[in-house]
Amino acid sequence: MSIIDQIIEQYPLEEANKIKQAHALAVEAHEGQMRESGEPYISHPENVALILAQMNMDCDAVCAALLHDVVEDTQHTQEEITEKFGANVSEIVRGVTKLNKIQFASKEDAQAENLRKMFLAMSHDIRVILVKLADRLHNMKTLGSCEESKQRRIAKETLDIYAPLANRLGIYQIKWRLEDLCLQYLEPEAYTYIHSAINEGREDRQRVIEEIIQIIDRKLVENGIPAKIYGRPKHYYSVYRKMRQQGSDSIDNIYDLSAVRIIVSDVRYCYEALGIMHSEFIPMPGRFKDYIAMPKANMYQSLHTTVIGKNGKPFEIQIRTEEMHNTAENGIAAHWKYKEGKTGGLTKGEEKLSWLRKMMDFETEAKDSAEFLDVVKTELFNDEVFVFTPKGDVKGLPMGATPLDFAYSVHSSIGHRCIGAKINGKIVNIDTKLKNGDIIEILTASETAGHGPSRDWLNIVHTNEAKSKIKAWFKKELREENIEKGRDMLDKEAKRQGYALSSLTKPEWLNPIFKKYKIQSMEDLYASVGYGGLRVHQILPRLVEEYKKVIKAQEIEDKPKEQKKREHSTNGVIVKGESNMLVRFAKCCSPVPGDDIVGYITRGRGVSVHRRDCSNLSGFEHEREIEVCWDLDADTNYVANIQMHTYDRSGIILELSNCIYSHKSDIESLNVSTKEGTGTITVGVRITSAQQLDSIIKDFKKIQGIYEVYRLNN
Repeated sequence: MSIIDQIIEQYPLEEANKIKQAHALAVEAHEGQMRESGEPYISHPENVALILAQMNMDCDAVCAALLHDVVEDTQHTQEEITEKFGANVSEIVRGVTKLNKIQFASKEDAQAENLRKMFLAMSHDIRVILVKLADRLHNMKTLGSCEESKQRRIAKETLDIYAPLANRLGIYQIKWRLEDLCLQYLEPEAYTYIHSAINEGREDRQRVIEEIIQIIDRKLVENGIPAKIYGRPKHYYSVYRKMRQQGSDSIDNIYDLSAVRIIVSDVRYCYEALGIMHSEFIPMPGRFKDYIAMPKANMYQSLHTTVIGKNGKPFEIQIRTEEMHNTAENGIAAHWKYKEGKTGGLTKGEEKLSWLRKMMDFETEAKDSAEFLDVVKTELFNDEVFVFTPKGDVKGLPMGATPLDFAYSVHSSIGHRCIGAKINGKIVNIDTKLKNGDIIEILTASETAGHGPSRDWLNIVHTNEAKSKIKAWFKKELREENIEKGRDMLDKEAKRQGYALSSLTKPEWLNPIFKKYKIQSMEDLYASVGYGGLRVHQILPRLVEEYKKVIKAQEIEDKPKEQKKREHSTNGVIVKGESNMLVRFAKCCSPVPGDDIVGYITRGRGVSVHRRDCSNLSGFEHEREIEVCWDLDADTNYVANIQMHTYDRSGIILELSNCIYSHKSDIESLNVSTKEGTGTITVGVRITSAQQLDSIIKDFKKIQGIYEVYRLNN
């Protein structure tokens, strides 16, 4: 049976036909394209779609998987996808297309902006990320045909980003496959050893597990508990991680290489089955975990216990319901709601996915890439600790959280009035790291005492939720102090760079900053810097840039008129055999130094300079052409117009400005238009050579969100 037949057999006829149409377009689009392995390229989108179909994803997700490389790698357009397959499929394809490869070890800004882009896509439709994970899984499966350096780079990227993301989304069937594949390329010797050692004893372990399953099945039947029981070997990366934790280089020290999984129909059967297991086998102390009462942040629920088998060797038992098992395998995909006429969105009442809403909130609150990267590292990739209130309620917090984080997780007012804490009945410092099972009691000042947080607390708390609440308190309660502090911070940094703050704070320069950060006045700006909502380096460079533009314009204005006239008359171009001839640049092709040029003698307007490849030259009289060349000694700049197409996201204009400034260039004009999530930006840039222009365009292409850049001819 072909891959496409395997996919469509589980969908109704109408949806199966839509999937077949998407497949036909993908086959036509990728015709003649080959993968590095030598396989036809169509095998990749087919396998990505199969992975999603096996996860029981909907028809639109499967269609998008088949088409996910069509817009990026072929001549087909986004509009064509929308017309043929609808807005849902088109938006998923767009989301996957614009997710560039993430280099976790790259510069902080680039890394954070790529992560930011992923979460923006997730917030719109989770299927974007599910397609991306399936795409990465199949790429990892076929990585063997690539050169070693590429194998290691992609495996490192996968282990650092995609496997933790799959884990945070609860999609274990993708997580463990990615981890095992990464181990194969990052630690080939360890992988070979573990693979060999596990396979050598596989038959003996399988026989023992089958005997254990028979015992468990008999005991559960005797007690009237219907269940599915099967053995599950440990994954290679899991074994590798345990070996590293134990500082061991031998698999012999890993005693639970196999596990037995019991799937029952109801939660009460989980605990009944657990009791039966503990009466039949000897439980190992400290090896029981109840993830049903205290689910993991990624929605995982199960009972885990390690017991001693009849042969004296330990093995692990996992007990869960069918619903829990579906969530464990498919994670967020099992809980995402698809509604007719709407893209896949997060249901407000779905508390199991509240962490994703937090990530969306922090994405909009983060003022720069570094801050968002901190949020991601804290909220997404950290393990959790489970602690208790004095009343026995459970709180899950990121690993590294303190009693102060706990206080703010209970309520803002509890956090603000915190004066101390007790852990398990003993008074501790508020920066003490919490451990699993701790009972936390927060000591608070009375509401009339006027107690509030200290600025030092921002260095103590670990969660972004607590940091956000502390900053909000300072913003509200200490406005005058924040204004003074913010003004002082900006003033000191301006003086350090050799400027007076008063000369930088012109209304016309401040208005774009006010608009970007939703600030109403200069006092609001000072207050925001004072309490930490904005940072000095987000404000000052932009003001300094505007100041330099004015100074440069003034210097040009002050030059002797004769010099200005001479510069204007030559424009940096020498007309062979002529002197003092009026020269102007043709707007149809806008030549700049470095372009191959030709002159054309006009009637009454001097010499018009064109690029030699200008299409208008074909209609000109050949005898009126004149030889011209660039004056390499001329200190002249030129305006070149660059147009780019972007995805609509905040910060692009600022990054463009910084990029232009880094090339020691200035903006002559700027026009921006947006429509339905995309934008068109046209910028006139003052440059001195075609090489400088090419360099600017090259760096524009690196800016996140820009997917097409080209020089305009007029």
